[in-house]
Amino acid sequence: MNNEDRNLIAKQHCNKLIAKFMGYEVKHGKCYSPKYNDGTIAPMQFDRSWDWLMPVLKKISLQLHPDVYDAWRMINRPTEYNIENVYNQVVEFIQEYRLTPKEVV
Repeated sequence: MNNEDRNLIAKQHCNKLIAKFMGYEVKHGKCYSPKYNDGTIAPMQFDRSWDWLMPVLKKISLQLHPDVYDAWRMINRPTEYNIENVYNQVVEFIQEYRLTPKEVV
């Protein structure tokens, strides 16, 4: 397995992690599409589409404690960063969110 294959598998895993965080059902690498907001099932694109990532950022922002806004600045000010960096911080947040009490994050 080459690096490109490993990266693809990692992105698929992270996209699935995000979809589950959002409460979306995942089947065969696809889930509800927030882009269309009509129940459309589509391949997950959290890693490359702002249409997919923005609802995640909104959900996270609503759960952040004000004392930690700066620590998650890419989530709070996504337009200042490229999508890949914001996506990576979203994955990091969700992984930490799963491990810590909700009110501490």
